[in-house]
Amino acid sequence: MARPMRTWHPSNYYHISIRGNNRQSIFQGDPDVSEYFRILRYVYEKYRFEIYAYCIMNNHTHLLLQSHEVPLGKLMAILNKRYSDYFRKKYEYTGQIYENRYYSNEIIGFMSLLNASAYIHRNPLETKIPIVQTMEQYHFSSYQYYFHNRQSPYPFLNLTLLPNLIPGQPPDKLTAYTQYCIQYKSAKHPNNY
Repeated sequence: MARPMRTWHPSNYYHISIRGNNRQSIFQGDPDVSEYFRILRYVYEKYRFEIYAYCIMNNHTHLLLQSHEVPLGKLMAILNKRYSDYFRKKYEYTGQIYENRYYSNEIIGFMSLLNASAYIHRNPLETKIPIVQTMEQYHFSSYQYYFHNRQSPYPFLNLTLLPNLIPGQPPDKLTAYTQYCIQYKSAKHPNNY
């Protein structure tokens, strides 16, 4: 039986996630995360897209993105193939590194966009044993850039959209957005934004 076609609209937002096979680690440390972002930059130079929130955990990733030019499948095929080739070669690994094809959920509405981003940013706190005390301490998440009001280090990371969804004046919007993430109570399943 064929897998259903994924929907894609260039003006819509998507929560994308992929997990390691059998929940195994697919990121062993900083060099692997750096390689993942090097590949993201490569994909960005081929096909423009924007990421609004991300979190790279040791056994899965979360991206909140918008692909303006090509369907998500095209972006993810390049990203996942290049990263899995890198991982197999580096760790002399045989077999598939991903559990399944990537998960994607179309985000409808500004509140759902804010909730999806908070869900993504809270990942390091929502593990059985929290990895960090506060979200800004986790280095493999975009939350640190919002919290510390830092410039985006990547051409594809857009840090203006989410705070601008919060009512108020510009200096307060960034603080209000980070507070929104802190106070967000995530549901167990990511579709419940």
